Amino acid sequence: MTGAADLRTLTVELGDRSYPIIIGPGAIGDSANFTPWIRSRQLLIVTNETVAPLYLARLTQTLEPHYRIASVILPDGEEYKTLDVLNRIFDKLLEERFDRGCTLLALGGGVVGDMTGFAAACYQRGVDFVQVPTTLLSQVDSSVGGKTGVNHPLGKNMIGAFHQPRCVVIDTDTLDTLEDRQLSAGLAEIIKYGLIRDLDFVAWLEDHMDKLLAREPEALAEAIERSCILLPL
Repeated sequence: MTGAADLRTLTVELGDRSYPIIIGPGAIGDSANFTPWIRSRQLLIVTNETVAPLYLARLTQTLEPHYRIASVILPDGEEYKTLDVLNRIFDKLLEERFDRGCTLLALGGGVVGDMTGFAAACYQRGVDFVQVPTTLLSQVDSSVGGKTGVNHPLGKNMIGAFHQPRCVVIDTDTLDTLEDRQLSAGLAEIIKYGLIRDLDFVAWLEDHMDKLLAREPEALAEAIERSCILLPL
């Protein structure tokens, strides 16, 4: 189990809606990264067909001593970010008789996070949710800031809500299974933040790019943390 000393924590300061971002290797293997922020015993994990075989069992094992857990596995892909697919989350919540004190947990990339957050914003007029992003792009972008929603045939992300998570848990180990193309997409977003807001960070990225491409955990944690600090909310 990874110790707290191996993890980085920063806080998104939003008054009474403030929440922590916990970053580091093995983060999903320690229930202490979740239990202070999940207020109900009812927990629904929302993931997709790609991520579920990789991390759902491990996360469930971490959390099941503390919560009554149900899960729903969505199809993977931007084309499934629709109201029809969103209803699968509501169906599971209602089948399990989850009340307005429940928590939804998004385990996956940006599509899973957006849909889970929107479902949480809508279910019984708003329930808690937690982000566990598993792609580099979602770790430095969509998991932070509370933007949630689904697409419509006439426009992308045209149906949604702002709904802040209770916490964001970023396990850098999940990037070991990420496709090179998706890693590059996340790195491109990180470079963009540096170019816009912190040229010293750009210099750091240049010096550490080999380590980032090699998925070295400490370099990735540093890049993710600095990106979350720079992220315009």
